[in-house]
Amino acid sequence: MSKKSLRKGAYRCYTGRMIKGFWEEVKKRAGTEPFFVMAPLADVTDTAFREIIAKYSRMGKKGGGPAVLWTEFVSADGLCSPGRKVLERDLAYTEGQRPIVAQLFTGHPEKMREACALARKLGFDGVDINMGCPDKSIEKQCAGAGMIKDPELARKVIESAREGAGNIPVSVKTRIGYNKNEIKTWIAFLLELKLPVLTVHLRTRKEMSDVPAHWELMAEIIALRDKISPDTLIIGNGDALSLEDGKQKAEASGADGVMFGRAIFGNPWLFDTQKKEVAMRERLEVMLEHTLLYEKLLGDIKNFAIMKKHYKAYVHGWDGAKELRAKLMDTNSGEEVKEIVEEYLSATKN
Repeated sequence: MSKKSLRKGAYRCYTGRMIKGFWEEVKKRAGTEPFFVMAPLADVTDTAFREIIAKYSRMGKKGGGPAVLWTEFVSADGLCSPGRKVLERDLAYTEGQRPIVAQLFTGHPEKMREACALARKLGFDGVDINMGCPDKSIEKQCAGAGMIKDPELARKVIESAREGAGNIPVSVKTRIGYNKNEIKTWIAFLLELKLPVLTVHLRTRKEMSDVPAHWELMAEIIALRDKISPDTLIIGNGDALSLEDGKQKAEASGADGVMFGRAIFGNPWLFDTQKKEVAMRERLEVMLEHTLLYEKLLGDIKNFAIMKKHYKAYVHGWDGAKELRAKLMDTNSGEEVKEIVEEYLSATKN
């Protein structure tokens, strides 16, 4: 850790009341089972995709999920600027997406306070602070993974978030360290702040996603949690491929929950425990529905190319999928996608 982490007061324990909010109910519903949540992914988990996931994973229904949805990560600085109306579109949600957490990032405590007050006003169930994003442009703002190098600033941002959030819970998503394993320092520091929930991506910032997630280290995190902040829920993140895989990882490590990231691409059915297989026709029909919803909700502020990153995940696993993908990647509108999909399905018996 940097010398900043050793300054007097950097490890000051939080002495206020832990605001658990809806997280208490999430844990209660899960019982002895791990719960599953969806990761905040930039230009992926927008309101259109969240709506599709909530619908096809039967969120809120028996055997459905996820237990919680996250927004894309949004700049708190931007939400405090004159152009915030466009960014607020990234925070749009429907009642069917509850419980939902707004994920924010900034290196300015006062901006985090203001943005969290806005999130509370917008009706979010909770706020999550991004302290793990490795994007260099985010780190230059002393945000994301850059927070790992400056615990004193991280503490101030968390305290300011709590002031703005009021009666809704403030959680953190981070990594196990910056250049090396810093569980005993960085993770311990965050636990001292008595967060209701701490999500840990089980890689360092240096490792990005280039190595397997270190699930073998989760037991150490859980032991620290039990010692420092027993009421904090720990969510593990990294390489969970399916609900069964996530359950095995949680049970082996002691994690309370598992966050899914890349596994949700092209798979809005992921959290539905009753869904065993998805036929090609249904996959394409839902892809088209997703496309048209994206264009309707976000087409005036986001490039259509963002939607196309989903096509590779939706269209695979059968003869002719590669050729269909190539056609879809050349499209520039939902209407073009609709024409290609309907023509393809009409010529296919499956």
